[in-house]
Amino acid sequence: MTLNQLNYVITIAEQGSINKAAQQLYISQPSLTSAVRELEKELGIVLFHRSGKGVTLTNDGAEFLLYARQLYGQYEEILDKYGKNGSLKKKFGVSAQHYSFAVKAFVDMAKQFDMSKYEFAMRETRTAEVIRDVSTMKSEIGVLYLSDFNRKSLEKLLRTAGLEFHPLAQCRAYVYLWKGHPLAGQAAISFDQLAEYPCLAFEQGDNSAFYLAEEILSTNEYPKIIRANDRATMLNLMVGLNGYTLCSGIISQELNGDDFAAIPFQDDEENQNSVMEIGYVVRKNTFLSKMGELYIEALKESLKNSDSKDTQL
Repeated sequence: MTLNQLNYVITIAEQGSINKAAQQLYISQPSLTSAVRELEKELGIVLFHRSGKGVTLTNDGAEFLLYARQLYGQYEEILDKYGKNGSLKKKFGVSAQHYSFAVKAFVDMAKQFDMSKYEFAMRETRTAEVIRDVSTMKSEIGVLYLSDFNRKSLEKLLRTAGLEFHPLAQCRAYVYLWKGHPLAGQAAISFDQLAEYPCLAFEQGDNSAFYLAEEILSTNEYPKIIRANDRATMLNLMVGLNGYTLCSGIISQELNGDDFAAIPFQDDEENQNSVMEIGYVVRKNTFLSKMGELYIEALKESLKNSDSKDTQL
């Protein structure tokens, strides 16, 4: 049984005539008749009553037609979506830790395309899910960071997932808080100065390991800590509770506004600053799509033009 044979049966039933069906299908009447007889022989049933006035479906033929239309209809849907002139939208996705510069780069990339022809996805998510999304090809690119405290563990996870890390920038940690915070005017902020304010951290799931944290010094004992699962909530907590977070300090004021500040973190013997190496991950031995290439270029540009004072490319 072939898809062509299904189409032949459907067309003959609609036309009520093998001759008319042959004309519509642009094949000869003998070829059409032969194809239907071969199908009847394969199925072991008679599909049509033939007479001088045309053809009509047998009971078996009418039942078979229901399945034929269903199956051939699904085939046509596949062609409509995936065929040469199909309506399938090209997909491109990025999964990232909670970085406004990653979103800014995505915006700049997406503006270069007719978005009605593409299905884009920008996923700000947990560290483990960034790795999982790229490994399963849910996203083409992931954005995260490595540092002294997480490098060994994350590199092992990346190898296991079949991914490779490409560094883009290095920076030291900053204290990120809103400009109305009592410490916002400091030239640098130490860990001791932050003790009375709540530390804000992104949730990484139940029983998550410290190396999945998006913030450095995740192993420290914080007197006050509040976890959030999205960037908007964290910014609200900074304003409402004078909270802070320790991060790269790379800010996109175009997206976040100018109500927040990144102030250098002043380390000490017990609380050493750590270089954060920001980069992207992709599957090994794969080539980036056009969208992927443009996104990486936009990401580099976003990092270069960020408000971080010590970013090195």
